[in-house]
Amino acid sequence: MTDKRNTFDAVLVIAFGGPEKPEDVRPFLINVSQGRIPEERLESVARRYELFGSKSPVTEVTFLQAQALKATLKNQGMPLPVYVGMRNWHPLLVDTVRQMSRDGVSLAVGLIMSVYQSKSSWDQYQTDVANAIAKAGVNLSVEYTGPLFDHLGFIEAASNHIMQCMEQLPTPDRQAAHILFTAHSIPYNDPQVELYARQVDHSATSVARKLDHANWQPAYQSRSGRPQDPWLEPDVNDVLRELGARGVKHVVAVPIGFVSDNIEVLYDLDIEAMETARQAGITLLRARTVSDHQVFIDALADLVRKVLVP
Repeated sequence: MTDKRNTFDAVLVIAFGGPEKPEDVRPFLINVSQGRIPEERLESVARRYELFGSKSPVTEVTFLQAQALKATLKNQGMPLPVYVGMRNWHPLLVDTVRQMSRDGVSLAVGLIMSVYQSKSSWDQYQTDVANAIAKAGVNLSVEYTGPLFDHLGFIEAASNHIMQCMEQLPTPDRQAAHILFTAHSIPYNDPQVELYARQVDHSATSVARKLDHANWQPAYQSRSGRPQDPWLEPDVNDVLRELGARGVKHVVAVPIGFVSDNIEVLYDLDIEAMETARQAGITLLRARTVSDHQVFIDALADLVRKVLVP
């Protein structure tokens, strides 16, 4: 087996990005929508950001993840610089790859901070990196890790956060509590929609098995686009209403499809779904995202290692 550690110069962590101050919000949303979303819809989303100080946690958490990954790789004998590049806000990918080139990086491990694979997520990240490299005019190659959805470290970190929620419930109620695993909905016209849904189900099944918990199901959140276009269902709010009608009293919502909090998690689950649950007579607890949980960071390091030493 060939040791490739000396041929790779860095790790590139690739994430969605998000505004960090009020004046960023509308330029960020315009950049994300690329003219596809009506102005009134943009204003509605902007008002959601205002509820959380007009900033997203994504950038801060992604840098925490990158710093933890760098330290973990170093501790494991793989000292590499770790860069962060965002698809939709600063530090933009084009600026990051320029800096990498100035620093002498020519071959990097690409780590996509998207749990599941679809054209609109996984494939688009790789396309955006390629476009950034071409726009910057730099000599940089990127080899990508495998996805996160089935890594045991990802499953363990998610399970740990669910257990923290379960411990807040009365002991006799825990087995009857319902675990609701949520991921971002995508349209059925995405050519990888079936793969995406299978991966969501795989993660949810794996976590439920690890917890030995029988009452669970996947659901989807944050759909957008035209109402007449079919997207992955069921919607988390519809599921909560159904569970309430069945007499379920406790639900743990698990944003399994997100590696950090963002406005969609904060608004769609912590505000909108929380209100739906209240109306349905349900106590809703929201599990934390995996974020910089060390077990999750170890999983990221393992994915990188498999590229370095295949």
